[in-house]
Amino acid sequence: MAFGQLTYRNSLRDILACLRANKNKLYHMGIRGGVSLNNLSNANMNRDWRIYAEFAHVLINTARNLYADEKFSEEISEPVYALDSTTISLSLSLFPWAEFRESRGAIKLHTLLEIPSSIPTFIDITAAKQHDVNVLDRIVLEPGAFYIMDMGYMDFVRLHRITTSGAFFVTRLKRNIKLKRRYSLPRDASSLGILSDQVVFAEKEDSYSKYPGVLRRVRYRDPEDGDVYIYLSNNFTLPGTTIASLYKARWQIELFFKWIKQHLRIKAFFGHNLNAVKTQVWIAVSVYVLVAILRKRLHLERFSLYNILQILSVSPFCYDDIQQLFTDAEFQLANNNNPNQLSLFDL
Repeated sequence: MAFGQLTYRNSLRDILACLRANKNKLYHMGIRGGVSLNNLSNANMNRDWRIYAEFAHVLINTARNLYADEKFSEEISEPVYALDSTTISLSLSLFPWAEFRESRGAIKLHTLLEIPSSIPTFIDITAAKQHDVNVLDRIVLEPGAFYIMDMGYMDFVRLHRITTSGAFFVTRLKRNIKLKRRYSLPRDASSLGILSDQVVFAEKEDSYSKYPGVLRRVRYRDPEDGDVYIYLSNNFTLPGTTIASLYKARWQIELFFKWIKQHLRIKAFFGHNLNAVKTQVWIAVSVYVLVAILRKRLHLERFSLYNILQILSVSPFCYDDIQQLFTDAEFQLANNNNPNQLSLFDL
């Protein structure tokens, strides 16, 4: 299944055809026995997806240790996470258990991404009908860490839990949330784009009972497009511009979703039950993290994750040392000055 992700195969039959075409090399890939379509299909449908989830978490811990020296900025040394979800559409005729809307099915992939390293630290696969905010109840919060979320996660009970755990959050303020200003924070010349920076509290009694404390409301005008954004946070020490920068960094998780959907197989599935879907998603996550580990351990910062994946996709049956694969990729042929060699454009 990892081979299918690396080489972007379309089906189990496609995977099997490629493996059988190179059957003399399967031993060197760690495949000791015969491979059949029935074995692949049964394993995909019935082997517990938690095996692959646990393996992915082992890789995630390894990757986080490798990228531990990467920080968000000089003034923020604590971990910074972005929380969001993406919807993966499914056909109701093939996945009747994945009801979402009348005409189509779907699942949601909830992800907590460590922004400096782009490593996912928490993933949950749920029904698409489940509201995003519920996933906050399943995340183990780290004291001192920053959690960046869009306004879909605006819930005073959950936000108060983040505060009482010693962590910080930055989110967008919903229009229907009524807050009352207690006092304004001072601004200096470095507060470019900050329209107001205020300490506020929930105006309605019901909301205040859910978050019985003060919050920080930052109104910010983006100098690039002129749009005004209102951010809500429980951090009162960072400059207002840093609060805005933190929320802008949330875009990294959108890029992560776009990357895995474009370059890994999580939009078309090899099996049709829930176990098969979760298995394929977790194997895709494992491949992504493996590529990130490879990039760090072999000091391949000059290559993007996409470049590394492309090189690996055409090299699974090679006997070359893996370091040599990337050395050869940088090799430039010398200019051929042979006058007898015709140029393509001279033909």
